[in-house]
Amino acid sequence: MKTTPYADVLARVREKRPLVHHITNYVTVNDCANITLCAGGAPVMADAPEEAAEMAAMAGALVLNIGTLSSAQIDSMILAGRMANERGIPVILDPVGAGATRFRTESTERLLEDLEISILKGNAGEIGVLAGVEARVRGVDSHGVKGDIAAIAAELAAAREITVAVTGVSDIVTDGRQVLLVDNGHPMMGSISGTGCMAASVAGTFAAECRDPVRAAVAALAAFGLAGERAASGAHGPLTFRNALFDELANLTPPDLAAGARIRTLSRPL
Repeated sequence: MKTTPYADVLARVREKRPLVHHITNYVTVNDCANITLCAGGAPVMADAPEEAAEMAAMAGALVLNIGTLSSAQIDSMILAGRMANERGIPVILDPVGAGATRFRTESTERLLEDLEISILKGNAGEIGVLAGVEARVRGVDSHGVKGDIAAIAAELAAAREITVAVTGVSDIVTDGRQVLLVDNGHPMMGSISGTGCMAASVAGTFAAECRDPVRAAVAALAAFGLAGERAASGAHGPLTFRNALFDELANLTPPDLAAGARIRTLSRPL
């Protein structure tokens, strides 16, 4: 049976079924819960400040998503994140819409300053804004970044000492020393809301069972992208694609991931 280090992560997730604590947005919260289940994890959504830290202490990973942020929610994220840091629990941050408004950008910067983030996952515009380069974000969508996004992400990762994952046609994962590209995925993944949020949930689920954040992020994006490819093959439109995406990830096996993952190492110097 063919296996790879990335397929092995999926196998461990399916065996251990880690608890993944989310403080996330109300637009995609149900999709994030369900995709976590399909990936092999157990989701919990708890953003009340009275329990956020206590719940984080029980989890295998913490996913923070600022898609529909408020000051109170950011405070809960800080409480949960500090507990996760204290317990050595990986924290995944999805800076949805960073750069669109000052509140989003400043809130993201606060989370990055106050917490130890394991994986920062965003689109090119969001990552570009956080790296301090010229980028355009409208609403929660990226409208371009000036410069080589792989190099920009690597520089940000090195400066922050975190793993950065940039979603796009080819996903980019870097810790500043190595840069890997994940070519799995399908254009239909952009036809429904929430695939970016779901990708962060899958990354959190994988990070709960893999302490190498680069490997966890690469494995998660490859698995999610491969599920998207399979879902698109029989979809008639966005709704059938959405339903098939959950089914295909739930049915994905470690040998499927080993055979279907398309992962490259960026060889040129940054």
